[in-house]
Parts: sequence; C-alpha cells; structure tokens
Amino acid sequence: MTEPHVPGPGAPEPAPPQLDDSGPPSGASDHTATGDAVSPVELDVDGQPRLTLFGLSGRAVPAVYLAGWVGSILGAGTLAVSFMGSANPFAGWLSVAGLVLLAVGLLASAGSQAIERGRRPSAPFRGPSPVLAFGVVVSVSLLALLVVVAPLSALGLDSGGPLGTAISLVVTTAVFVLVVRALVVATGALSWAEIGFSRPFGGALADVARGALLAVPVLAVTLLLSALLAAFLPTPQSPLPTATTVGALLLNLLSASLLAPLGEEVFFRGYTTTAWARAVGTRSAILRGALFFSFAHVATLFSPSFGSGAGAALTEFVGLLPAGIALGWVFLARRSIWASLGLHATFNALQLVLLFAVTTRG
Repeated sequence: MTEPHVPGPGAPEPAPPQLDDSGPPSGASDHTATGDAVSPVELDVDGQPRLTLFGLSGRAVPAVYLAGWVGSILGAGTLAVSFMGSANPFAGWLSVAGLVLLAVGLLASAGSQAIERGRRPSAPFRGPSPVLAFGVVVSVSLLALLVVVAPLSALGLDSGGPLGTAISLVVTTAVFVLVVRALVVATGALSWAEIGFSRPFGGALADVARGALLAVPVLAVTLLLSALLAAFLPTPQSPLPTATTVGALLLNLLSASLLAPLGEEVFFRGYTTTAWARAVGTRSAILRGALFFSFAHVATLFSPSFGSGAGAALTEFVGLLPAGIALGWVFLARRSIWASLGLHATFNALQLVLLFAVTTRG
C-alpha cells in the first residue's frame, strides 16, 4: 500500500483544486448554498414567466394584481352585506363604499391584465378581457350616476323622465368611451383607427347610410321574434320613459339614437368584437359579441318577482340577438364603427317613432 505523501516542514502547500465556473450543464437543477434544489422558472413561448391565476411570481406589477383581487373581493362582499341589511340607515353608505372598492379592484385587475398581455407578442389581443372591462364600466357608471344624477334629483329632476334619462346616458356613454380609452387605447392594445374611426368624412357618411338601410329588415325580424315570444313570456318594459309629447320624443331620440349607440358601439363593436375577432375568428366573434351584447342589456332589467323577471329577461335576451348579430357583421364587414352606428341609431329611432305613433294615436 502506498503511503500518502506528507509535505515536509517549509514545503509549499499544494494548490487548491480549481472549480469549473461554467455553471451546471443545460437542463441541470440549480442549488442554494445549503444544497436545497430550486425549481427553475417556467417560461412561456414568449420567454416570459408562466403565470398562475393566484400567483404573484413573475408578474410585472404584482402589487396592482394583488390590489385587483383584494379590491374586487372586498367590494363584492361589502355590496352583498349592504343588500342584506338594506333596512339599516348606513346601508346606503356601505353600498357606496362597496362600489368604490369594486371599481378600484376591477380597474386594477384589467390594468394588470393589459400589462401582462402587452409583454407577450404572441398574444392575439394584447388588451384586457372585454368581460372584465365591462365590469369596470358598470361599477364606475353607478358611482358616476350617484355623483351627477343624485344631486340633480334632490333639486327636483325626475331621473326617470326624458331629461333625466338623457343626462344619465351622457354619463354612461362618457364612461364607456373613457374606459376604452384608458384600458385599450392608452395601453396600445388597439388604436382608434383599429376600433373603427378610420374613415374620412365622406366614407363615414356612406357607412352610416349602409347601416341605416340594414336597420329596416333587422327591425322586422326583431318585431316578429318579439311577437312570438310575447305569446309565451312576459314583455320587458322599455328602458326609456313613454313619450307623449314631441319634446319628450326628441329627448328619447337623443338618448336612444345618439348617446346609447355611441357608447355601446365603441365598447361592444369597436373594442369587444375586434378583440374577439383576433382571438377566436370572425364568425365566433360575431356570435360571442351578440350574446354578450344581449346579456349586458338583460343585466340592467329589474322586476318585482323572479318569475316575471326571468321571463322578461329571456324575451329581451333572445329579441336582441338578431340586432347584435347584424351589428357585429356590418362592423367587421366594413371595418367601420360608422356602419354599426348607423344601424344601431336607426334601429332604435324606428322603434321609438312607432311606439310614439301607437301611444298618441286617437
């Protein structure tokens, strides 16, 4: 057996072994100083960290994402408590606090989603989900209406009358446009031209005329379908007040043929249908957009009983599908918001004029 060599006194110490600093080979696991293995970060096809629904790891703005979850949950819970304790004098203030928390939470969630999708070039649409953005619209609109319309009502304005309805729709339309501006245009997901405002003046007028002509057959189909449904289900009430004078009719036309179509077309066609056309294709986007459009209108219905409310909601939902499909089709066919605006405005105006003629006859 060979004895180990022991250096004598004064002999130089052997050089320490050299460590390879080239790192572990590809595919090897990294280790901490204590020897514990650290799982490598999983990346997606864009080279970005793969995200989980409830995880903060890898997010560009984890604080905003967390604020979205916390605000949404606290806001929804606070609203639920205020509804259950509606007899309490503080329930109104509690509902306002819940709306504020919910609006902040949903806005933070939508903003975080837009930022994360913007980091991924392979994403078909690099903006927030239209469903999430609609939640922002609803919560912010309710708060804005409390701020604007409630004081006017205290001064004597009939919030359910033609003028009050027009003022409410000014507020709601502004919220629709501002939400699209903040969450979609400002984040670079879509430009105003991609939303459909790309036509010169002459082309815009031509598209409005095309949409207006299409409104006649669409309204005929809608009236026929509504008449069939009315034989079995309750008929929903009009969201607009009944006009018995020319002045009231003009205010209703302003509300239904200008204000409501502008905000809804910017959101449901310019933003939503464009986003889904990129994500799932044209046909699916038209159908999905029509279903979403109908649901959004049903969500605003109120009824004293569940049975009548459910029946009226079903009538409203199915009755709006032809218009929703036609609006999505003409928008994508022309790639112009003006075409769907022309259809939407004329469709609503014809209904109001027919209703006014029936109401004031004799």
